[in-house]
Amino acid sequence: MIALRPYALRCDHRTTPLGIGERAPFLSWRLAADEAAPRGTAPAAYRVEVTRDDARPDAAVWDTGRTEDPEAIGVVYAGPALRSRTRYRWQVTVWSADGAEGRARSWFETGPAAGEWRACWIANDWTAVDVVDPPEEGERALDAHGLRPCRLLRREFSARTAPVRARLYVSARGLYEVRINGRRVGDGELTPGWTDYRRRVQFQTYDVTGLVRAGGNVLAATLADGWWSGYVGFEPRRPGAHYGGFPQLIAQLHLDHADGSSQVIGTDGRWRTSEGPTRYADLLMGECHDVRRTPDGWDRPGFDDTAWPAARVADHDTGTLVASVDEPVRALGELPAVAVTRIGPEAHIVDFGQNFAGRVRLTARAPRSGQRIVVRHGEALDEEGGLYTANLRTAAATDTLITGDDTVVFEPRFTYHGFRYAEVTGLAELSPDDVIGVVLHSDTPETGTFDCADPAIRRLHENITWGRRSNFVSVPTDCPQRDERLGWLADAQVFLPTACLGADVAAFFTKWMRDVLDAQGPDGGFPNVAPRLVGVADEGAPGWGDAGVLVPWHLYRVYGDERFLADSLDAMCAWVDFVHRHNPGLVWRHKVGPHFADWLAIGRPTPREVVATAYFAHSAELTARAARVLGSDRAERYAALARDVRAVFTTRFADADGRIDGDTQTAYLLALAFELLPDDLAARAARRLAALVEEAGPGLTTGFLGVGLIAPVLDRWGRADLIHALLRRTRRPSWLYPLRHGATTVWER
Repeated sequence: MIALRPYALRCDHRTTPLGIGERAPFLSWRLAADEAAPRGTAPAAYRVEVTRDDARPDAAVWDTGRTEDPEAIGVVYAGPALRSRTRYRWQVTVWSADGAEGRARSWFETGPAAGEWRACWIANDWTAVDVVDPPEEGERALDAHGLRPCRLLRREFSARTAPVRARLYVSARGLYEVRINGRRVGDGELTPGWTDYRRRVQFQTYDVTGLVRAGGNVLAATLADGWWSGYVGFEPRRPGAHYGGFPQLIAQLHLDHADGSSQVIGTDGRWRTSEGPTRYADLLMGECHDVRRTPDGWDRPGFDDTAWPAARVADHDTGTLVASVDEPVRALGELPAVAVTRIGPEAHIVDFGQNFAGRVRLTARAPRSGQRIVVRHGEALDEEGGLYTANLRTAAATDTLITGDDTVVFEPRFTYHGFRYAEVTGLAELSPDDVIGVVLHSDTPETGTFDCADPAIRRLHENITWGRRSNFVSVPTDCPQRDERLGWLADAQVFLPTACLGADVAAFFTKWMRDVLDAQGPDGGFPNVAPRLVGVADEGAPGWGDAGVLVPWHLYRVYGDERFLADSLDAMCAWVDFVHRHNPGLVWRHKVGPHFADWLAIGRPTPREVVATAYFAHSAELTARAARVLGSDRAERYAALARDVRAVFTTRFADADGRIDGDTQTAYLLALAFELLPDDLAARAARRLAALVEEAGPGLTTGFLGVGLIAPVLDRWGRADLIHALLRRTRRPSWLYPLRHGATTVWER
């Protein structure tokens, strides 16, 4: 008998998630077979059983029964309504065709329902006189950048007994770090992450049963500006211009006792607040930390906070709070210094050997009180061997430590940078053991590996992997270093197929697609970036706005979860209708937003109408396919529109020899990848594409939109020889050219 074993059980694409908000979660699994199983062995049937995590007779909740479906990789829960704040256990059983069975178990836990929030948003009262002392030398950026000290907030409470179950639900407009009785809660960084806070704010759930004790306890938090009230993007707006003026905290602690009673401690006007040692923290500008200002024992019971003013209740509205659907940013690696070079009496350059997103952990040994140590970050060195920062534009990317009398380990908590090199000034001596690079990125588990005999190709794959890590920080960004770091839609849709091969990005993109849907305008137009920023690339360009269609379709294809389509179908239809409404002649020529064409193309540009109309046809076709998968009666309407746009594309842009206006590699790639041409013209277009590649070296002349299509299209048309020639090319432009110049990620240009 062939034994099939289910493994990697997931609830909504996450392992044993706490505090989910989805009331019909997707329960999925993968399959392994014993060594005797022939390749391609499939199950014959499955069964999923869900029970509440208690011993009551009615604990059984839902049972699919044995279901014959050899293609099944998961099922959407369809039982009675799930209770809030409840743990559920589930198991999946699979049977092979010869009757052998395998079984695996897992669990998930629901969060509070919308009406169960008793806490309110609290903050410091910035209208009161707040800064007691004038800025010192190390704090001048307070004035220069308009930043303010991070706030400490605390509340003491008494627990009747040590709880048998304790859950903390917490979020911030801004960034938070929470502590109970002096111990940090969770391992998330830059929480709660970036969303359009006007529409949606994610909260996280923590099991804190082991941190709360009978008697006196302290729930404490530090608040920072983050994306909410700090600098965001390259548009020159002061902090707070996009969302809010000052950070706010909301937290609710539920304690369940053995006798069946419970306690709830939430944020309210009984909390106390004060400045802390973090004099400012900004994602673009950096962080300043003054060790001398740390109130000893502030996060533990017994601290005298009578001089601290009461926190201000900022808002009672909890309607925007939603449970997290993704894993947070975490510290997921460390890089030792590969070289430390002295460049001055108290100045050193540290090389970590790898460009990455994160921060520096610095040990300052035996300092003098008030010593100012500055860490600046950059991706490259200038001709004199100093730090090159011109490409950062307005991002200061500078962290400052002001020391006390003792050795201190400084690691910023509310900022991150994209860098390979760090310049450290203020220390006469610096050992490689004193500096560690801490890698930060959203926790998207690695699922794919690659190896080959060519070290250059292996390094290229490593660069791609590091690029994904560095740009997946709460949202899929365009870059981790300069004053941008925005969720550009085209970057996401172009890179998504590669990302799915290397990591499990289902939960990450579940969250970001909600950002995209939140950003869609009432007229159906998607923006160029999500979360949307007022005044920053508001209306989506061809290939950019189309990500609102392409991304959910690809996620469905990879992960088999129809909810990617169900959640997005209305928005997909609205986008296609938006383009159609502005271009009734079916050639997308009327400007409904910026037009980046094939961004950064080499040589002659692909005509904008060719690029735009190709995406118009493709989005209409994918919308029709999505509707068909969901059984929607809208499928034929969009299929007919796609056929009409394809016909117009052929008539308007292709001649009898299969040549397309512009005669560029990208023009042919779009036409062939999106299947816009009849078979006879497609074959001629494929030959012309191959000729253009050969004439270029063989080489690439594509830009942003074309580069991800060239290998799949050439492969489809039997030209693997050209793919390998392009892959192994080392002259500019090529994938390997940057490696010759020390690249450790993939360059944009």
